[in-house]
Amino acid sequence: MQAHRRHVRYFVMMGVCVGLFALAGGLVRLWSVGAAIALCLVAMVIPPVAAILANKRDPDDDWWNDPRWDDPDWDRPGHDRDRPDGSPPDRPGDDRRNPWGQ
Repeated sequence: MQAHRRHVRYFVMMGVCVGLFALAGGLVRLWSVGAAIALCLVAMVIPPVAAILANKRDPDDDWWNDPRWDDPDWDRPGHDRDRPDGSPPDRPGDDRRNPWGQ
C-alpha cells in the first residue's frame, strides 16, 4: 500500500510540474514574462522533490530488514540466495541445500 501511495504522490507532483510549464509557456507569458519565468522556476524544483518523496522510506516498510543479509554463504555457488541457512523448507523433503532429498 505504501508503494502505491508513493507512486500516486510522485505522479501528481509531476503532473503539477508539467501543468505549470504548460501554463507558463502558453498563457501566463502573454500577460507577464516575469510571472512565467517564476512559474518555470517553481516547476523546475518539483521533479527533485518528487523523486525524494517517492523514494522516502515509510515507517511501515520493512524491506531493509531482510534475513538474507545475515547469511554468510550468500555468494557460495549453489547456495539458495532466497532462503537463508537454517530456514525451514517449504514442505518435507524440499531441502534446497540437498536437492536429491537424501
